[in-house]
Amino acid sequence: MKICIFCSANDHLPAEYFKLTQELGQWAGRNGHAIVYGGVNQGLMECVARAAHEAGGMTIGVVPRIIEKDGRLSDYVDVDIPCDNLSDRKQLMMDQGDVFIALPGGVGTLDEVFTVVASASIGYHNKRVILYSMTRFWEPLERLLDALQAQGLMRGSWHDYIDVAGSLEEIEKIISPE
Repeated sequence: MKICIFCSANDHLPAEYFKLTQELGQWAGRNGHAIVYGGVNQGLMECVARAAHEAGGMTIGVVPRIIEKDGRLSDYVDVDIPCDNLSDRKQLMMDQGDVFIALPGGVGTLDEVFTVVASASIGYHNKRVILYSMTRFWEPLERLLDALQAQGLMRGSWHDYIDVAGSLEEIEKIISPE
């Protein structure tokens, strides 16, 4: 399975985020899953790629040329898919990924999550997004989604497209239900 990871490329984040991201990458690599990600050599992006790569997994970096030009390409990219801009990057990541896991991140991560969800909501694909709510990171977003739904601003339930997991074990159950 190709697991697409959306996450922060910032280094100055809580240590717990890095610990849990490393565990996710190691689990993916040990279980033969490929990681599709942004290819940057910083933050949670670098952490998940290094962990997956060192555990024997393959990493696929979808990397804007400007990132490569600035010397921020990760050494842990096994397959480099260059792209021209962030819109191309999102489309290529959506095409590559079988499932999407959002780790803590900022506006770029939100943009990626909602691009996938909006595409699914109008029928372009059936792929799921999992919000990995480590240390309850995604709870404010869950409340916002509940409010949007309660006010009739969404068709159906946001749970039709998004799962929330608080642990690696919950992610495993969502990805591989038995």
